[in-house]
Amino acid sequence: MKRNYGGGHDLVDNDQDPMETLTPGRATLHGTHVAGIIAANGKIKGVAPEAKIIAYRALGPGGAGSTEQVLAAIEQAIKDKVDIMNLSLGNSVNGPDLPISMALNRAVERGIVAVAASGNSGPDIWTVGSPGTASKAISVGASTPVQKIPFLKVAGIREKFRIQPLEGSDDWQLDRSLDLVDGGIGRKEDIPNAEGKMVLIRRGTLTFSEKAENARKAGARAVIIYNNLGGSFIGNLESPVAIPVGALSKRDGEYLHKRLAKQGAVARVEVAEEQDLMAEFSSRGPVTDSWEIKPDIVAPGVAIQSTIPGGYLSLQGTSMAAPHIAGACALIKQAHPDWRPEQVKAALMNTAKPLIKSGSNEEKSRHAEGAVYHTYEQGAGRVQVDRAVRTASLVTPGSLRFGKFSDEKHLRSAKVKVENVSGKIQRYTFFIPPKEDGLYWKLPLSFSLKPHESKEVAIELTVDPKEFKRKLHDGYLTLNAGGTDIHIPYLYVLEEPGYPRVMGFDFAQGDQPGHYHYEVYLPGGADEFGIALFDPGDYRFMGFLETRTNVDKGLIRMDLPPDRLPDAGTYLVKVFAKKAGKEDFTEGMITIEK
Repeated sequence: MKRNYGGGHDLVDNDQDPMETLTPGRATLHGTHVAGIIAANGKIKGVAPEAKIIAYRALGPGGAGSTEQVLAAIEQAIKDKVDIMNLSLGNSVNGPDLPISMALNRAVERGIVAVAASGNSGPDIWTVGSPGTASKAISVGASTPVQKIPFLKVAGIREKFRIQPLEGSDDWQLDRSLDLVDGGIGRKEDIPNAEGKMVLIRRGTLTFSEKAENARKAGARAVIIYNNLGGSFIGNLESPVAIPVGALSKRDGEYLHKRLAKQGAVARVEVAEEQDLMAEFSSRGPVTDSWEIKPDIVAPGVAIQSTIPGGYLSLQGTSMAAPHIAGACALIKQAHPDWRPEQVKAALMNTAKPLIKSGSNEEKSRHAEGAVYHTYEQGAGRVQVDRAVRTASLVTPGSLRFGKFSDEKHLRSAKVKVENVSGKIQRYTFFIPPKEDGLYWKLPLSFSLKPHESKEVAIELTVDPKEFKRKLHDGYLTLNAGGTDIHIPYLYVLEEPGYPRVMGFDFAQGDQPGHYHYEVYLPGGADEFGIALFDPGDYRFMGFLETRTNVDKGLIRMDLPPDRLPDAGTYLVKVFAKKAGKEDFTEGMITIEK
């Protein structure tokens, strides 16, 4: 990293040394890992190894920090006139108008390409978080690079169980069948006899490394940790373990646990190669209120080896996917220094590869019907950097949002700008989408553009809700540009969809003695909003901290003086919002001191 480092700012310690936190127990390495993916230039090469890194430390010990620190970092980067800004950080609030999202939009308006991670709260929809919701930024989800995935085959069971390897463990190259035994929660006393066996352990109480080490010391050949929450999980070992360690979903793990309680089991491992799937953890869109497709694009974010203080480490997350795109933007800017941020974004999206959920390579090449990930899961698809740098045409914007339709037959129009950025004449033809009852498209006729000529064209969509009943409809329009297909993702919302009505509740001490403040995000507003208090021991209702009616959409911030607070103590809170007959709530614990 040394030859690429160009200075920076520390918004935590307020100096010019944006160092990682070294505090024991709260040390960080995330920023160095992200920077290496962008521009490492040593043993490991980043995406853009000749780029200069200006680092801004906005988050401190344990990776924690405030919105104000992040905003200060963005403002400083604008003053420093950087070309590209990468934010591998975020929260779980899905709204287009959060302060950091708005700040990124302002940065783009000033000529800076802004890149943000979409979040790690997938695979459900509506999970994309700020600043990955920023309209003008490039929001990045995570896909899988080429990786070898082990599958567990248990004698007497037809189904194979997919194992997600934990980063830092040994390879899953087991050459023989092994006895599968139950290891409880993974304590030493739970694993009395594991010599030469594979151990099934439940997640929780101990760290992954502690569980794995206990099993290894008991003689185990492999460890499988199954989730204690719904779905599977992806994790990292705190320190390397010399046996294979992997994750299993709660459903699969509990099934095997029950089987082992009744009878023994013999299992073997089969390893298959996978590529270009959406990472389970990658947050999905769309964005509430603006009904925009996010993420815009995906990039490798699983098992990514990069720099950390003192060496190298493999990590995963959309934090690792976003710097792939930041590095790609640097390569595009190097090739086309006069391109505006929207052109850089279009080059990436126009040339991306739409990903298929499953199936053989032959099926993937045919775009098997129904197998393509939704646009609000993957945006335009997986980045293809070489094609983005060499593209001959640009379509802006790179995705279309037709908004939320009314209850009547409705017409919506979107305009796109088509640019010929090559040195020769290009012909452009839109393909007519497959016919669906209730959807009627009006697309431009074929046209040609001279070198460096552009044209704005209109695309119209009419929806008859009497015939078409889906709440969300998405897909890709295809434009053939000089023999190359450009896929343009689109989305429309027919009626109010089922997104969460309350998000991002936070409660903390205020700036004045005895005061507390809370903030919460209501993406669609609320007919009724409240914060109910309960006794955490017996769940007895203790009253309301707040009640309101007819609340506008957006972020609510409220200071609570001492006379509006309940007695000192710890409370279970239920934060609820009712809108159009639908109620959502989130729960948490708060403590009030007096």
